[in-house]
Formats: sequence, structure tokens, C-alpha cells
Amino acid sequence: MAFNGHLRDDESIDEDETPTKQPRSNKEMPGCFINDPNNEAAASAGRATSDRRTSNSTARQRSDSLKKTRPPFPWFGMDIGGTLVKLVYFEPKDITAEEEQEEVENLKSIRRYLTSNTAYGKTGIRDVHLELQDLTLCGRTGNLHFIRFPTHDLPAFLQMGRNKHFSSLHTTLCATGGGAYKFEADFRTMADLQLHKLDELDCLIRGVLYIDSVVSRGPSECYYFENPTDPDRCIQRPYTLENPYPLLLVNIGSGVSILAVYSESNYKRVTGTSLGGGTFLGLCCLLTGCSTFEEALEMASQGESTRVDKLVRDIYGGDYERFGLPGWAVASSFGNMMSKDKRESVSKEDLARATLVTITNNIGSITRMCALNENIERVVFVGNFLRVNTLSMKLLAYAMDYWSKGQLKALFLQHEGYFGAVGALLELLHPS
Repeated sequence: MAFNGHLRDDESIDEDETPTKQPRSNKEMPGCFINDPNNEAAASAGRATSDRRTSNSTARQRSDSLKKTRPPFPWFGMDIGGTLVKLVYFEPKDITAEEEQEEVENLKSIRRYLTSNTAYGKTGIRDVHLELQDLTLCGRTGNLHFIRFPTHDLPAFLQMGRNKHFSSLHTTLCATGGGAYKFEADFRTMADLQLHKLDELDCLIRGVLYIDSVVSRGPSECYYFENPTDPDRCIQRPYTLENPYPLLLVNIGSGVSILAVYSESNYKRVTGTSLGGGTFLGLCCLLTGCSTFEEALEMASQGESTRVDKLVRDIYGGDYERFGLPGWAVASSFGNMMSKDKRESVSKEDLARATLVTITNNIGSITRMCALNENIERVVFVGNFLRVNTLSMKLLAYAMDYWSKGQLKALFLQHEGYFGAVGALLELLHPS
């Protein structure tokens, strides 16, 4: 597959437009336009006509060039993480009758399979609520679909691609994430596909900025929680991410990476932590016997972490205020579990809630320190740890607001963990 040039989405083409012919002046003669208003008007009209012809000619040339350089369908981008594989698929909706006749059955089969199902096997999910409709990409109009499945089920995905003869349509897939390296040989041997491996941080930033720029209908892509320190008044509000720089981008997947972003091409990884979504799910599986992220979150929503954690007031009694600490703050995560009596009194739900609070508080604390060190007041949290995880989002919003005395705003994005895959798709269509 070639990775070639592209037409920007904000450049329009109207191949049917033709220049409007302007009537010529009766006095028009070559070289005789000076000092005659009618001739000057005719000259202006002639220049306008010429400009339109040139503009339309350029547009047609650009359109022809675009058709020659854009890759063949299907268009995919992949982010192969430690826990989840994220896949974005562009479904063209402007297929002409001629194109439909020329389409091979393999391509039709893949499109039908992906768009007519919301579940694939036992674990593959298409997040229908995130679908972006009537999107223009590389001169084509269609819908962008968002699909995820556990990384341990990647062999089944590769077998499906082999069964549908995907390699007869493409020889290369654009992919990012650690799995693009780990499973490269599997793609080659099981599906006869090469991986075009991409930097995951480049893809992440590119995907975030692109999705935020194209979402214009429905819920705002970016949002925050108003009054995060007051549970009774805490509500979700849309936020316009205009002039976003600088921003701190916190990507919470299996682990956590924190980036200071000054422009699309100017960023640095400030730090990270191994205590992320993978830690939460792993500990919950050990402590509660659950087996899925959704099950762990459901248990956490029903538990009470203060039965598991030791709070500041548990250590200082009623004399904690002179230290500048609120009594409800966690002094020691799981600190109460040193007591046999308290161990026997807690539920699995309490343990799940305490695990969630521990991981989230750790991420919030590290993020706040990074924001202070980088002198950045805008913090954007992304990643699949936040999927259906309002508890953690509100905890992060609370922590940012409380400990910064209102100076730090925690922002969240609707498409959470798909931005790396979007960035990989953009590299397929719009090579750097």
C-alpha cells in the first residue's frame, strides 16, 4: 500500500461548476484598456473569468490527483493496547453505481459484516453511540465506526480477516500501540498482512485534535463536571476546546502516560505510572473474583471505600485541620485491612471501590504535580479506563478542583480510548 498525499477536509471540490461567461465590451480591443472605464470593467470581468477557469482547473486536477493517491477501501486504523484492541473503520456512503458494480465480493462482505453487527463473537463490541456520521475523509463521505475487543482475542480477529480474504484487498494495516510490535509476526503469518507501525503518542495527539475538530452535532466531544466538590450539584457540562495549547494530556489505559502538549507536533512525555486500568482490573480480579472491567465497575459503584481505607481523621482524630488536611482524605489506602476484624467485615464491593479510589487518586496526584511543574492549567483525561467509569471521572474532577483551589480544570472526551486508532487511520489517508 502506498502512503501518499491528500486533500484536506476543509478544501471543497465542485467538479460541476463552470465559469460564468461575461459579455465583452463592444470597445474591447487588445491593448486598448487604458483610460476607458468600459474597457477597465471588461478587463476586470475577463480576469475574473480567467481566475475561475484556473480555480476550477486546479480543483479538477486536485480531485484527479486525490483519486489516484488515496488508498483503496477498506479504510482501517488500529491501536493494539495491552488490554484492548481499538479499531476504527470508515464506511463510505457515497458509493456510485459504477463503483458498486466494480467492487469485489470480499470488500462488500467486510462492510456488511462490520456495519450490520454491533457485537462480534463473544467479546467484540461496536460502540454505536460513538459513531460519527456524514464525515468527509480524503474526499469521500461516510460514517466512522468504533470497535473494540480484548487483546487476548486478537487471534480470532486475525482468523476472521483471513477467512474474509482481507489480504487480497490490502497488504498493509496502519497500527499503533505496543501490540503493533508484539503481534507483528502474527499478522504476517496468520493473516498475510504487514503492519505499518506508528508512534502511539503521535497518533494519540493527532486523533484527539482531529475528533474534537469534526464533532459538530450531538453531544460536545469535550466536557467537564461543574461543581465537582458538591455531589448534589455536580453535573456534566460541554466544553469548547478552542485554542487548546498548552494542555496536559493524561492517557489512562493499562498504564498511564502524561504528555505536555504545546502544539500538534510539539509535545513531550512528562512522566507516567504503571498503576492504571490494568492494575484496577487485575487487583479486582484477585480481590473479588470478577472477570470483566464492567463487572468490576458495577461492584465498585455499590461499595464503600472508607471501610477499607484509613482516612486522615482515623489517624489524627479531630485535630487534623491544623495540618491543612481534610478529615475525609485518604491517609492510607487499604490501611484498615491490617485489622482482622475489619477484613472480615468488608464486602467485595467495598474492596472494588477502594481499588478504584486508590488507582484514581494516584493518577490525580501525579497529574496535579505535573500540571504545577509544567505551569499548565488545562488537563484532558482520555483512555479506556474512563469508559463507563463516571465514578473515576468525578473523583479526578474533584481532586483537580479541590487541591488546586479551582485553578485546574479536568476535561474529558466522549471517544475516550479510540484516539490512537483514529490517528493511525489519519496516517493511512494523510501521511505525515
